[in-house]
Amino acid sequence: MDWSEIIVFIVYLAFMLGIGVFFFVKNKSGGEKSYFLGGRQMGPWVTALSAGASDMSAWVLMGLPTAIYASGLGQIWIPIGLIIGYALSWLLEAPRLRRFSIVCNDSITIPQYLKNRFLERSNALQIICAVVFLIAYTIYSASSLVACGKLFNTALGIDTTVAMIIAACIIVGYTFLGGFSAVCWTDFFQGLLILGGLMMAPIFAATMVDMSQLETLTAAKPDFWNAFTDWREIVSGLAWGLGYFGMPHIIIRFMSMRSQKDMKKSAIIGISWTFLVLLCAVAVGLFGLLYLGEDQSVADNNLVFIKMVREIFPGIISGILLSAVLAASMSTADSQLLSASSSFASDLYKPVIRKNKASDKEMQWAGRIVVLVIAVIALLIALNPSSGSIMDLVSNAWGLFGAALAPTIILSLFWKRFSFAGAIAGISVGAVADICWLILFNTKDAVVYNTGVYELLPGFIAGMIAAVVVTLIAKKPSKEVDELFDKAVSYTD
Repeated sequence: MDWSEIIVFIVYLAFMLGIGVFFFVKNKSGGEKSYFLGGRQMGPWVTALSAGASDMSAWVLMGLPTAIYASGLGQIWIPIGLIIGYALSWLLEAPRLRRFSIVCNDSITIPQYLKNRFLERSNALQIICAVVFLIAYTIYSASSLVACGKLFNTALGIDTTVAMIIAACIIVGYTFLGGFSAVCWTDFFQGLLILGGLMMAPIFAATMVDMSQLETLTAAKPDFWNAFTDWREIVSGLAWGLGYFGMPHIIIRFMSMRSQKDMKKSAIIGISWTFLVLLCAVAVGLFGLLYLGEDQSVADNNLVFIKMVREIFPGIISGILLSAVLAASMSTADSQLLSASSSFASDLYKPVIRKNKASDKEMQWAGRIVVLVIAVIALLIALNPSSGSIMDLVSNAWGLFGAALAPTIILSLFWKRFSFAGAIAGISVGAVADICWLILFNTKDAVVYNTGVYELLPGFIAGMIAAVVVTLIAKKPSKEVDELFDKAVSYTD
């Protein structure tokens, strides 16, 4: 246990809570739009880094480097797929989603946008989306708590259970108090910390390794440098990029921007940040193997980044860099908790439970209660030793979102003929196909056969086909819906 690391952690966590308190006081009189969307006042830097940090959870510091460390460049297709998908989502999806969400009755959540996009009174789509959100975000949040537990246990010797509880309390604290503004600003600072930590570790490790070990490594593991070992790794890795088009906690940042003029600048910042983070994560895995050598315990516990940092840097510096793991875990968990709570409050509580009679203050408290409930359930999942690794939990949640929401959101933004019935079919079929493929064809204990193909891909394809077929069969959208589409396409501010 290094007391300098403990002091750094305490200061860092206090700073995050301080941001939550600040925005709680600042936005105390704000309404539902302020709490859940920051009043659409986010600037380009905050939007870009917040979107990136909410995406790159602890798997980018622990899971991805360890996958490279253990298996070699065959795992590089995941970051390649991610950067392609992320760039396309900023360039193609972001500008339209912001315009459409404003024109569609100033929507503040993705389900609300989809309902308003078709001028529908039915709450069916919102209810289906809310269910998907609650399931996926609970699993996703659990992965962040697992990462926090491993960090505190490995670095400071704190009991894993106690560490997870502390992390959950801190994350819930500033999300509960400050809402979207607090989440975005904490993510902004955490995004800077994540990039700094990932850049420093491999750079310093590269100056300390004996490059003669490279020949020994190549001889012992001839396939380590081969990125084309298995077509299933290539297809599955590239499929990760599809998830960006349906990831609510990321694309809601597009809706929160204060103007279309900031979009281009945000895109450049966001894409550049993500590219550097993913590149550095791969470098951590490669130089981690050269610096640490093969160590099964490191691979089993996702400890490449943590062990490198603790061995290379003195206590205060290692504490700052290890705070990047906290940053990655917390920046994703807070965004997920807020997205889930906003979906419940705006898409279930207000229209279904309260029949549109809830006040803004009541809506905020309904969302805060959901934050607490999801955090408790996520903590229970994280404490279950059979729940899977960090990467397993992230991939399951990511796949469900990508398969269920991505096809429908893409079609809603680019296909004028797309219908409400098609949206319901796309989300429902995509979600079911993703879950069924995971259980039947993509686990070690697969019921039928383990294909090794990531469930997001077949789920996305099934959801897209269902959405298109049902739209072509169903009644065409009304003239008013067509006019709304045209207005959104041409909207400027």
